[in-house]
Amino acid sequence: MGTLTPAVEDYLKTIFLLVTRGETVTTGLLAKELQVSSPSVSAMVKRLADGELVHRGRALTLTDAGERAALRVVRRHRLLETFLVKVLDMPWDEVHEEAEALEHALSDRLEARIDAALGHPTRDPHGDPIPTPSGSHDESWGQPLTSAPEACRFRIERVSDRHSDALRYLGDRGLRPGVVIDVETQEPYGGPRWVRVEGERIALAPLLTGLVHGRVVR
Repeated sequence: MGTLTPAVEDYLKTIFLLVTRGETVTTGLLAKELQVSSPSVSAMVKRLADGELVHRGRALTLTDAGERAALRVVRRHRLLETFLVKVLDMPWDEVHEEAEALEHALSDRLEARIDAALGHPTRDPHGDPIPTPSGSHDESWGQPLTSAPEACRFRIERVSDRHSDALRYLGDRGLRPGVVIDVETQEPYGGPRWVRVEGERIALAPLLTGLVHGRVVR
């Protein structure tokens, strides 16, 4: 398909992220995620399919070429988020939009320099894995805190950055990748889940526990 435009890269990245979250990707879902009209999505999907970047069926999936292109964008995005947090000291809830704007302008040479300057990180500030330059990658998510059993210890591995306000709230309360928390009771009828973070008891609404992923530890 030649050089990919920012719009094409956005579509490929969005399809990749939705698929790896377990979503069935339709034109309607893409229109909602990208905040564009359904006719615009249909036209772009046809273009991507003609360029052998997307398979069209009951759900949209990426071809091998489409996935490679998506991973390049994901890599640049997550390296930029890491750079903005570690080097420029930006709050972790503010870097997503900045990386969205910069990821399309980053050259291969500058990407490599940023990667080297950061010490070749494998995860970004939210715990999301950074694809390697060769394209090898495992995007799998751990267990959501929502489904963690009561009276367990839970190591946070990833925190979704889809909601900046929620991300700020969780970060302010110490719920970040690498932190081990104590999971306590779940209030019934959609009530909050109680956890302890460094001794402080905190109630988390279902929206928040659905953003936190990790694994139960001894």
